[in-house]
Amino acid sequence: MPTARSSAPPVHEPSGHADPFCREALPPRELWPGMRYDRIPELAYPARLNCAVELLDRAVEWGCGDRPVFLAPDTRWTYAELLATVNRIAHVLVDDLGLVPGGRVLLRGYNSPMLAAIWFAVLKTGGVVVTTMPLLRTRELVFTADKAGILLAITDARLLADCAEAMAYTADGEPRAGTRVVTWGDAEDPGSIEARMATKPESFAACDTAADDVALIAFTSGTTGPGKGTMHFHRDVLAICDCFPPYVLRPTQNDVFIGSPPFAFTFGLGGLVLFPMRVGACSVLLEQGSPPHLIRGIQDFGATICFTAPTAYRAMLGMLDQHDVSSLRECVSAGESLPLATYEAWRRATGIRITDGIGSTEMLHIFISAAGDDIRPGATGRVVPGYEACVMDDDLRPCPPETVGRLAVRGPTGCRYLLDPDRQRAYVQDGWNLTGDSYRMDADGYFWYQARTDDMIISSGHNISGPEIEGVLLEHAAVAECGVIGVPDSGRGQVVKAFVVVRPGVAAGDALARELQDFVKREIAPYKYPRRIEFVDALPRTSTGKLQRYKLRECG
Repeated sequence: MPTARSSAPPVHEPSGHADPFCREALPPRELWPGMRYDRIPELAYPARLNCAVELLDRAVEWGCGDRPVFLAPDTRWTYAELLATVNRIAHVLVDDLGLVPGGRVLLRGYNSPMLAAIWFAVLKTGGVVVTTMPLLRTRELVFTADKAGILLAITDARLLADCAEAMAYTADGEPRAGTRVVTWGDAEDPGSIEARMATKPESFAACDTAADDVALIAFTSGTTGPGKGTMHFHRDVLAICDCFPPYVLRPTQNDVFIGSPPFAFTFGLGGLVLFPMRVGACSVLLEQGSPPHLIRGIQDFGATICFTAPTAYRAMLGMLDQHDVSSLRECVSAGESLPLATYEAWRRATGIRITDGIGSTEMLHIFISAAGDDIRPGATGRVVPGYEACVMDDDLRPCPPETVGRLAVRGPTGCRYLLDPDRQRAYVQDGWNLTGDSYRMDADGYFWYQARTDDMIISSGHNISGPEIEGVLLEHAAVAECGVIGVPDSGRGQVVKAFVVVRPGVAAGDALARELQDFVKREIAPYKYPRRIEFVDALPRTSTGKLQRYKLRECG
């Protein structure tokens, strides 16, 4: 369903924001990545647009009003019902809560139709959405609120305690003057969103935002420390809908999306809200996205497209004999590297080839991927139309094919850190977004993941990829999960160490460690085998499922 297009190049129009915080918090223009909007025709957006209107109002105008947009246990919302709810909430935000265009609104809740409705309402008023993970605690919310200058927080009533505490004081202990906290989901609260919207009209005139007004601030999941705020425009929200989905995923109006990532994780925002709505499809929203809940949701709702992390696909393999997932036609993996063993096991069990992809919070969504017959098992894929990517050496020179180097990307989305010029300079160099990943590109343009640039293990002069060893270990029947790092060694500089979670009923110990070492030696070059193995009950992961290797390094 196309947006009204313009062939003119992007114009930096006057902002529709009355609150200038976001414009002033953007990095200096000279530190932005090189932005390209001319690689595919879909990216020629008009200079003024509101992405909430383009995704929701337009869908109703094009005849999707009676179609389902969100499904949940005991819940079915149509596009028309969502639009009416969004407009009523928009009136609450402006009339009751005093939100002005450009004001930042912190959202806190589990994936649900109501959270999605509030998300769209904030954007429709010209506000800026700052969605947070439900698992965050007070100190993390304080960091987010301080960084983004939050004055209004809207939370699921079940998560009120941490949110209210975080909105009361800054990290320096200063009272957060003028901040309001409003809930939804509490029928007894006369000040709740539901109570306030009951008498509001079902129509609302959207804010006249510029295409390059900030629409959302997404915080990275903090795999290497405190999260960083990444700023994305209204144009960016549409751009991720018009690159990966139509050119790689190819969804239709009849698809039913489902997945595990929370909306605060941009992988989940795209896969569960933006992508289905761009084509008039619907999405199943699960409050709990763990593998048992996810596979049950696939069965119960007849889901056709699934978005989740590699660990979830691996976990669901053991549940397939108890669930019917025959409705699935596409499975998308991102968040961390997809091990070849997981890909092959899922394909054998379901007949579906998992679509791997790499994206980042800084880039908003997937920029390298492949689906269907274009998949080469073990490769992440090729550059998504609309983007360009290459492998570079440390001097930012393109590497020849089959050479390991730094992944560099640019396109219609890119990194703009919130009030963080030093990190901006590190991530964006010479106009390219440097993702922090080591890759090699083959002669056919396929990108093969090696490691995070700070996870490459150098042992006795050999460059060793930790994820490669993880992929081999996961092929062993005794291994449920594993994480591989380099640890200091006086003789070799570093040696490979594996942290291993064994499957239920497997005895961990020296005998198994030797068996795993011998297994790796048989499968790949012997110098790569883990000289040290530590058995653990669980691996440290972020709320989005990413392995926190820095915590493994802290353990040694």
